Amino acid sequence: MANTSTRTLRLLSLLQNHRHWSGAELAERLGVSARTLRRDVDRLRELGYPVEARRGVEGGYQLAAGAALPPLVIDDDEAVALAVGLHLAAQGAVDGIAESSVRALAKVARVMPARLRRRVEALRAVTEAVEWGGAGPAPVDPAALTVVALACRDNERLTFGYTTGDERRSQRRVEPHRLVCVGRRWYLVAHDLDRQDWRVFRLDRLTRPTVDGGRFRPRELPAQDAAAFVRARLREPSAPHEVEAVVEAPAATVRRRVGRWSTVEEIGPERSRVRMSVDSLEWPMMMLGALEAEFRVVHPPELHAAVAALAARFTRATATSETTSAPGAP
Repeated sequence: MANTSTRTLRLLSLLQNHRHWSGAELAERLGVSARTLRRDVDRLRELGYPVEARRGVEGGYQLAAGAALPPLVIDDDEAVALAVGLHLAAQGAVDGIAESSVRALAKVARVMPARLRRRVEALRAVTEAVEWGGAGPAPVDPAALTVVALACRDNERLTFGYTTGDERRSQRRVEPHRLVCVGRRWYLVAHDLDRQDWRVFRLDRLTRPTVDGGRFRPRELPAQDAAAFVRARLREPSAPHEVEAVVEAPAATVRRRVGRWSTVEEIGPERSRVRMSVDSLEWPMMMLGALEAEFRVVHPPELHAAVAALAARFTRATATSETTSAPGAP
């Protein structure tokens, strides 16, 4: 059996990673008796962690929001800075951390007091993120993102309004499975209860997500994982552009940089093929340019023309600069 301090930290981690645990489940995970579990819970409460307990058949333990953040972790100012930073990171501005940021944000939101939430919202109201390139994806409400993330984590049914690409509006009831960030957009993979099928929902088209209080047993997803399921759906005819390019760089290097938004295939030691489905050609142009490697557009023809036009524009800009800086130039 682990020592008391180690076991207490393990208990805290379990409570933070799942909304509700039965006493029997927690005791089994920790390898202790019900009596020892109660003592460990009391120890967390003494440290300031608001652990709620319910008796009965549906009873158990859960970490609740308290009057203050638990001590010896982070102070109020650090908590506000952390939440604002996680909101920004969750928008996909930094490669590789968006999904982790949502999970961390969900943990912070669970125990953050109301007064700190107000400070976070005030800071967000006067903060703007810089978009790269042209028009970026529609913004996602961080509050809605957090509600959906918690519902995925806790296996709780969701209801929300949804607007499709052709402006049709409907009310949906779903069993949420996973959040996936692809191509600077957030998608929810969920089982639609009214249509009895797995669906992918864009979060920027989702409004007023609400947990209805019902729990469910997770279903088996008909795909290798949620990311593969989303990519497969994006390859369907609804996606306007199927992009393919050959990059003169190892697949491992390319995958590390852009694998999150595309499928990368090795076709040689120093060459790889990149495929992606997008609704705008601006993003693949920026992505391919950022690889710092030679590449060739295979299709679509529209991307080939767009890259050629951009290259010509850069060439003209360079020629103008050389002319004005040449010795003896007027």
